[in-house]
Amino acid sequence: MWKKEIEINEIKEIRVKTTAYLGVGAIQKIHDIMKELKDKQIDKVLIMTGKSSYKKTGAWDHVEKALKDNSVEYVLYDKVTPNPNVVQVDEATKMGRTLGAKAVIGIGGGSPIDAAKGAAILLKYTDKNATQLYEYEFTPTEAMPLIAINLTHGTGTEVDRFAVTTIEEKEFKPAIAYDCIYPLYAIDDPALMTTLPKNQTLYVSVDAINHVVEAATTKVTNPLDILLAKETIRLIAEYLPVALENPEDLEARYYLLYASLIAGTSFDNGLLHFTHALEHPLSGVKPELTHGLGLGMLLPAVIKNIYAARPNTLADILSPLVEGLTGDPSEADKAVEGVRNWLQSVGITEKLSDMGYVESDIDKLTNLAFETPGLEGLISLAPVEGTREVVRSIYKDSF
Repeated sequence: MWKKEIEINEIKEIRVKTTAYLGVGAIQKIHDIMKELKDKQIDKVLIMTGKSSYKKTGAWDHVEKALKDNSVEYVLYDKVTPNPNVVQVDEATKMGRTLGAKAVIGIGGGSPIDAAKGAAILLKYTDKNATQLYEYEFTPTEAMPLIAINLTHGTGTEVDRFAVTTIEEKEFKPAIAYDCIYPLYAIDDPALMTTLPKNQTLYVSVDAINHVVEAATTKVTNPLDILLAKETIRLIAEYLPVALENPEDLEARYYLLYASLIAGTSFDNGLLHFTHALEHPLSGVKPELTHGLGLGMLLPAVIKNIYAARPNTLADILSPLVEGLTGDPSEADKAVEGVRNWLQSVGITEKLSDMGYVESDIDKLTNLAFETPGLEGLISLAPVEGTREVVRSIYKDSF
C-alpha cells in the first residue's frame, strides 16, 4: 500500500557503495585489507578509536597483527568520546599529518568512525581544520581511504557518506555528507559486539529504527528505502529482546547488525528529517546524552506530526511494532501509542524532563535546529512543512 505514496515520475538515485564484510569472524578480513593497502603503497595509517572497546572486543588483536605482518606504520588516537568534537578530530589529524598517514582506520561505533571520516578529509586538506569542515567553509571532494571496523549495531556509518561531530563552544552538532567519505571497506562482525552493554544494545538499535522511519518518509525516499525500512524494523522487533536477554547470542547480534547495515543504506539514499535534526541540538547542549536515547524520546512526537502525510508507508513499516494499522490518516494516535508502548517494553521510558531539560529550553533547542549547519536542510526533507511551530511542538510533546 505504500506504493501509493511513491511518485514514479521522479528520478531517484540509489546508492550502495561500500564493500562490507558481514558475519562471525569477519574481523579476519582486516589481514586481506591491509595486504591490499600495502600493495597500493599505503604503508602509514592513522587509527582512531575510543578508550577501551577496541581492545576489550578483541578487534585490536587482529588489527595490530595485520599492521605488523604487512609492515604498515601507524599512529593510534584513542581519545574519541561519544558525541565526538572538533578538537578530537583536529588532534588526531595532527598526529596523522606528522606520520604522513595515507589512510585512516576507524574502530568503534558511530563516534570513532564519524571522527575518522573527518580526519580522512583533513589529511587531504592540510590547510583546513575540523571547525571549517563542519561549518561548511569548504566542500571536500577527496579524502584518504577509510576502513571502518564497526563495534555497534545501530549507526550504519560504516556503509554511508555521513559523519557527525560537535562544535561544543557553539553547541552545534552538524552533519556532513560527502561521497569521498564512503568507507572503502567495512567490517561487521557480530562476535565483536557480545560485550556491548545492555543500554547501548538498546540505544543503538533504536537509532537504526529512527534511521528508517525517517528515510522511508522523506520527500526523496524511494522503494528500496521503504523495503529496507520494514525489514529493519521487523528484525529489530524480533531480535532486540533476545540480545537484551542474552548478550552473547550471536544470531541475535548478527541480525541486529544486518538491520543496522541495511538501515544505513536506507538513509544514505532517503536521507533523514525531524528526529535526527531535533536530536542533534539535544546532545549538542548535553553531550553526555546518548544519541539513541535522544532519538527514542522524540520518535513518538515525530510520528504524531508526520503520520497523516505518509499513512500507508508508516502503517506498513511499523506493522512489526504496532498491530492493526490500516493506513488511515486518522489513526496517528494509535500508531504513536503503539510505538510508545514498544519503546517502553524494551526499556526506553524516559522523557526530556527526566534528562534535565526544562520547557524553557524549547526556544533554544528550536533555534539550534535551524542555526546548526546542515540541520535545516534535513528539516526541509520532512513530509510536512518543517516550520518552527512544528519543531517546537515536537519538543514540547517529548516532555
